[in-house]
Amino acid sequence: MRTIGLIGGMSWESSAEYYRMINEETRHRLGGHHCAPSLLLTLDFAEIEAMQRAGDWDAAGARLAAAARTLEAAGADLVLLCTNTMHLVADAITSAVGIEFVHIVDATAERVVEAGHRRVGLLATRYTMEHGFYHDRMRAHGIEVIVPDEPDRTLVHDVIYKELTRNRIENSSRLAYQKVMAQLAERGAEALVLGCTEITLLVSQDDCPVPMYDTTRIHVEAAVDLALTPETLPVGP
Repeated sequence: MRTIGLIGGMSWESSAEYYRMINEETRHRLGGHHCAPSLLLTLDFAEIEAMQRAGDWDAAGARLAAAARTLEAAGADLVLLCTNTMHLVADAITSAVGIEFVHIVDATAERVVEAGHRRVGLLATRYTMEHGFYHDRMRAHGIEVIVPDEPDRTLVHDVIYKELTRNRIENSSRLAYQKVMAQLAERGAEALVLGCTEITLLVSQDDCPVPMYDTTRIHVEAAVDLALTPETLPVGP
């Protein structure tokens, strides 16, 4: 099995979920005492969050690209960025390394298309909901994305940053998210994409009236798929 490199810390709560899920998925597939060879590089989220608020995406991209290079140098065969929002700077990462970058939007879009959905609601940070990178990447797969209206985008964003990334789970926030998801379904969303890796700490399929796509779980499964695929060896003379 190839070594999975993880760029984590955004937040550490969701990174812990990545580590757990990757090893559970590996054991599920291989059995016994198997776990996934992996390298986790945890960044200080306070630094990244400050760059987000300042809109300094170039600096954030450079920081994450450096993290990816560190993982590659340490022996990672593929790399995951354990956050949806920072895929906004995915191009900076892919251009910095020679190993495969597993893009969370592509993995999710493929699963959505397989199920026959073409219009999805998106719950995520404000950056993910309002910047075009997520919508554009989904559109390339033939999927239309709709997001909550204001002030619901603010509500969704604030719960992530003020509660979930601080390991706070509030039932009042779960109820508020349920209302937002129901409204997206009423507006024609055939399914719902949880476009923030912390949201699964708060809600589950039972809270949503339409099929829900957990991007963390999908990202993990795509990574394990690749890690279990042998590298192509050069053909000898």
